[in-house]
Amino acid sequence: MVMAMRILMVASEAIPFAKTGGLADVLGALPRALARLGHHVDVMMPRYRGVTHGEPVGRVSVTFGSRTRTADLFGVTHENVLMLFVDQPEFYDRDTLYGTSEGDYDDNAERFAFLAFAAVDWMASTRARYDVVHAHDWQAGLLPALLADPIRARALAHLPATAFTIHNLAYQGLFEADWLPRLGLSWDLMRADGMEFWGRISFLKAGIVYSDLVTTVSPRYAQEIQTTEFGFGFDGLLRERSADLVGILNGIDYDEWDPARDPALPEPFTASALGGKASAKRAVLEAFGLPATEERLHRPLVAMVSRLVDQKGFDLVAGAADELPGLEATFVLLGTGEAKHERLWRELAARFPDRVAVRIGFDERLAHLIEGGADIFLMPSRFEPCGLNQMYSLRYGTVPVVRAVGGLFDTVRNYDPVTGQGTGFTFEEYSPDALLGTLRWALAVFADAEAWRRLQLAGMRQDHSWGASARQYLAVYERAVRARATRTAD
Repeated sequence: MVMAMRILMVASEAIPFAKTGGLADVLGALPRALARLGHHVDVMMPRYRGVTHGEPVGRVSVTFGSRTRTADLFGVTHENVLMLFVDQPEFYDRDTLYGTSEGDYDDNAERFAFLAFAAVDWMASTRARYDVVHAHDWQAGLLPALLADPIRARALAHLPATAFTIHNLAYQGLFEADWLPRLGLSWDLMRADGMEFWGRISFLKAGIVYSDLVTTVSPRYAQEIQTTEFGFGFDGLLRERSADLVGILNGIDYDEWDPARDPALPEPFTASALGGKASAKRAVLEAFGLPATEERLHRPLVAMVSRLVDQKGFDLVAGAADELPGLEATFVLLGTGEAKHERLWRELAARFPDRVAVRIGFDERLAHLIEGGADIFLMPSRFEPCGLNQMYSLRYGTVPVVRAVGGLFDTVRNYDPVTGQGTGFTFEEYSPDALLGTLRWALAVFADAEAWRRLQLAGMRQDHSWGASARQYLAVYERAVRARATRTAD
């Protein structure tokens, strides 16, 4: 039995307070899952504009060069997890989290270095005895490096073990090397076994190099990022740390994503009573201004809820755009992203208003309704560290059509027409032809109501809740604590 641990997680976003992507979902769900298992979890993140939760619980002081900045910390207990918000308006009181349409904020190095330094100062000033500090993605990547510094470590009541999670290796926190002295960091970090990356510094690399253990968000992705195809220049380093690299599949929040009690659906449904799914389908068509006739209700509804970027396979979709409207299906898209992809989908919707509809932007309630009402969910990603929508789809009886990469490979079992087994449809080749061929196959199987129902029910029986994932993280924490103890003894 695992002894109760005290864990500090540091990240740049967490639901329900701030979100741009799946990182926020993980930071909303994993800490609560760990708390349900009897562990004490604190989560530290910036207090962005619009985050008004919490009461003052302390103050941190951070010196960069000759300038010292202070920040108040606000705390609130949310579902048995203490949320700590770093209130530094100069850095965090902005319209968006990371940048504008023109690009990232010029001072992101300083903004997120401040978050890491604030976490260390909080631990030192409160004499907090955390067993593990768990940093997430490049925005918190500097934290393991700070905790590996013997001088800073002496200010702590207890030196915690460190874990670092890569949610998406493509985002690396790259900055010019002259940020080191500006952040009060030693030039000694500018080396191959430090933060140096092709003449610059990488906060992501700091997390990988200096943490006791490294995790990423699916077993398959842990393998893929050690290859040149998916490693984004870090594959050699990750191969060096392969013994300390663990892939743990993200879970999904079964309280928030439950078709039996989802308020976004017109009526609930379950695996044993799927009738409500037809009502949701009608509601989706109506929400997108598409005909909701009986004929259209019997036609398969293919959905995408996504960022419109090449990583998500939208260049493949563009390559197949001339043929998609000719398929015997209706298509809906909810998302925002690159202008070229938004423009393509708007043009398709204008040319084929009876079978293609698009909503540029994001609407959480509509996203839930789409998962409930669609027949097929399309995710043709170039790479996908974990993916959550395919797991939402499985939960809602919506059959995924995905490229077999990363977490998509780990969660969707390809349909076997001989045995009738499987939970969706997968393809490997990254090409428009492979996408179209697999989608045509799925539409053909849809015509077989009995086979389709088997697919739906098999998906709905999968368990992708956070319970199992949380236990795997606890095993990582135990390993990290042992590794830190061994190094300290040496």
